[in-house]
Amino acid sequence: MTVIVRDFRPADAEGFARVRQLALPFMLCTAESIAYDVAHAHPDAHFRPLVAEEDGELIGTAQVGIAYDSPQPGQGYLNVYVHPEHERRGAGSLLVRTAEEHLAALGATKLFAFVTDAPANRAFAEKHGYRASRSAHFLRLDLAHATLPPRRPLPPDVEFRTGADFADDPRPLFALDAETLADEPSDIAHEFTDYEAWLRETWHHPLLSHELTSVVVADGRPAAFSAARTDGGTRYGTVMTGTARAHRGRGLAKLAKNDSLHRARAAGYTEAFTGNDAGNGPMLAINKWFGYEICATEVHHVRELG
Repeated sequence: MTVIVRDFRPADAEGFARVRQLALPFMLCTAESIAYDVAHAHPDAHFRPLVAEEDGELIGTAQVGIAYDSPQPGQGYLNVYVHPEHERRGAGSLLVRTAEEHLAALGATKLFAFVTDAPANRAFAEKHGYRASRSAHFLRLDLAHATLPPRRPLPPDVEFRTGADFADDPRPLFALDAETLADEPSDIAHEFTDYEAWLRETWHHPLLSHELTSVVVADGRPAAFSAARTDGGTRYGTVMTGTARAHRGRGLAKLAKNDSLHRARAAGYTEAFTGNDAGNGPMLAINKWFGYEICATEVHHVRELG
């Protein structure tokens, strides 16, 4: 049996999503979202999705590109996943080699890769010259049966809105998202200033649910939010929950997330997922308070080129 690596084609979307779902079942992914990501990637990202085939069957994927919004030049990334039933057949190594050649040709000097925290996966990364850095957890909540915290009365100076209420002008949510992202723990610094890119990559993304995204408004402007994604079935996830610096310490992020969770359950979603950097103690405490449990961990790895 022969394994080859080639560039992604539009017809690969279903198979690409299937491999991602099997290898990383805690992150929402659909064929539609894969196709959208490919079609709307920022040109400066030089995004190049790759697939590995074994005798015509798609068995591995890689998402490869440059962190174009980082103030530090030459930051590349490659996230490689192989179908669990087709591991140890060379697909992962071929994907890594092809991705590294692509990134090196673009002038990347530092490469980052998320690796599921299992001995074999970490050994694979180390074998290819990557060293472990910070960790991130995936968390799951049985939304159908969880006892969610009751809704609390809102402080007199705030109100709830949804993402859909900002359909005509989402720029205030962009500003809040950019501010909270800047404070997220990460190996790669980001300067989130491109509103048009945010519209394409975040606001118009097919997984984002404007209706289930909860926004706490204070003094007429968004002060906290919990951005929700759904897979079109029964799975719901929050991809960012945060508060503007001027409003922190008031419990507004909890209010936003609790509102979104209650409305997601009422809409029929039965599983809730989220992710946290292992060093983000405040957000981990909030998620534990809601009843989330860690279900998997990924370790960010880095390799210096040259």
